Amino acid sequence: MSSGGAYLEPDDHASGAAVPRRRLGVLWRLRDLMRPYRWRFVLAVTTLLAASGLSLVYPQAARYAIDVGMRGDTTSHLDLIVLGLCLVFIVNSGLIWLRHYSMSWLGERVVADLRGLVVDRVMTLPLAWFHERRTGELVGRLSSDVTVVEGVVGSELSLALRNGVQLAGGLILLFVIDVRLTLMMLLVVPPIVLSAIYFGGKLRRMSRRVQDELAKVSGHVQEAVGAIQTVQSFVREQHEAKKYRAGVEEAFRRTMEMVRWRASFWSTTTGATYIAIAVVIWLGGRAMIRGELSAGDLTSFFLYTFMVAAALGEMAGLWAGLQRAAGATERLFAVIDTVPELRDPDAPVALPPGKGALAFEGVSFAYPARPAAPVLAGVDLQVAPGEVVALVGPSGAGKSTILSLLFRFYDVSSGRVTFEGVDVRQLRLAELRHALAMVAQEPVLFSGTLRDNIAYGCADATAAQIEAAARDANAHDFITAFPEGYDTVIGERGTKLSGGQKQRVAIARALLANPRVLILDEATSNLDAESEAAVQAALARLMKGRTTIVVAHRLSTVRDANRILVVDGAGIAEQGTHDALMAKDGVYRRLVEHQLIGEERVATASAG
Repeated sequence: MSSGGAYLEPDDHASGAAVPRRRLGVLWRLRDLMRPYRWRFVLAVTTLLAASGLSLVYPQAARYAIDVGMRGDTTSHLDLIVLGLCLVFIVNSGLIWLRHYSMSWLGERVVADLRGLVVDRVMTLPLAWFHERRTGELVGRLSSDVTVVEGVVGSELSLALRNGVQLAGGLILLFVIDVRLTLMMLLVVPPIVLSAIYFGGKLRRMSRRVQDELAKVSGHVQEAVGAIQTVQSFVREQHEAKKYRAGVEEAFRRTMEMVRWRASFWSTTTGATYIAIAVVIWLGGRAMIRGELSAGDLTSFFLYTFMVAAALGEMAGLWAGLQRAAGATERLFAVIDTVPELRDPDAPVALPPGKGALAFEGVSFAYPARPAAPVLAGVDLQVAPGEVVALVGPSGAGKSTILSLLFRFYDVSSGRVTFEGVDVRQLRLAELRHALAMVAQEPVLFSGTLRDNIAYGCADATAAQIEAAARDANAHDFITAFPEGYDTVIGERGTKLSGGQKQRVAIARALLANPRVLILDEATSNLDAESEAAVQAALARLMKGRTTIVVAHRLSTVRDANRILVVDGAGIAEQGTHDALMAKDGVYRRLVEHQLIGEERVATASAG
């Protein structure tokens, strides 16, 4: 069983088809993102070609102007040349603006779509995928890798096309002016191309290592900031800061290594280019002395030579940039191409009407990371509609795993889980999960308003429905006590609320979602007596008439359950009412006795 998706990690040492769409093949896929905007791309390319073509006129204007001056013609000819040149400048400026705007728009649009594709895919990936990766690392990739791609599409692609036109046009005109001088200049092209290929590949691998290190650093600092209370309570601020600085220094070291190679690349190509120019100047000067070239011809040849040299130099640099972007794009498309194993079936079955009938039939399960250590083995469990079932047992016995299989965060290794008589693997994930709602020990709230958090599972809820759910959850009074009421912003993870307030907001959210099955995962274990009483009253209204599964470590909270299931030894060790299980000398009774002994010790220690 895989870890949640067919995911190919890019590998520089892989060959053949082992890692698809490698190198520039990955960048070629950006074409698919640009396809919806092809007319804007056509406009950008058209204006680019026109502007680049007009730039080839400038050396010719210089040639005519110098030759007119050398012949001693009237100034009217020179006036016409300069006037025409000014008109070309004006037209070219407008074309450059339009080209720059169009290409920049295209780059920003493609990058926005790329970010959306990555997040769209990430949101559909199963929990196992996230358990193997740090969230901060993924966030780092969305910022750093996408920025690299943005530079390619928004500017470097435009520059490559512009320089390509100037290179081709300049070479043609150079051959028209003097074939022998042009061939001499072109002796430098093969070394530049070879160095571009060599340095480009080296820079690509280095860039990927830098991006990896930056993503790792981003993941670490996000993790530390997210747990800042724990960091400060254990006085680990310096440790975390030092760890972050070490990561930054490693990224700096790798970046400087890449910079050294890039500097060598630029110096090599630039040196070769200007040596060729020096040779051309020497040969051109000798040809002019011999009368084989006019002063205007030689001037225009020099100008075209500089134009071609600049285009070659920039093309070599752009090649290195494309190689850097290839490394970043590989990572992003590796996420986009991940195929979730947990997805809607090809022919889904509609969830039949019902009141929340559940069943586990011969269910066995082992986590993908520990396939040889089954958590559940041959579990059979029936939950009737409207029944309240409590799951108890030692930590790690499999209680949370049962809930994960019910939500289909994982698929069973064998057997099946049914909901309303249908195997959950035959249902649409959204339809299955809409019928379930969980109130956890540590409810997850988002940084928006109280209104947004209550309506999270029912986006089209009206204000009246939100308020009714809050009243039923005993949350309306404390919400209206805030100056902003339901529009109060509660901070990241609800940091502005107390534990009891967060629980009641979570209950209101579950009430508004109106699930068939309610799951309470230690929903009152961390509350004081007053808050627990308010939450229990709200839970009683929420549980009324619903199938309810209660996961509890505090056994005093499960006395009133219709049935208690003791999860132990990879299965259901015992089941029955509280009184019936206490009458047995089994696992449940030992759990109760151990908990009572622990509570007595705590009480004694507090009294002393």
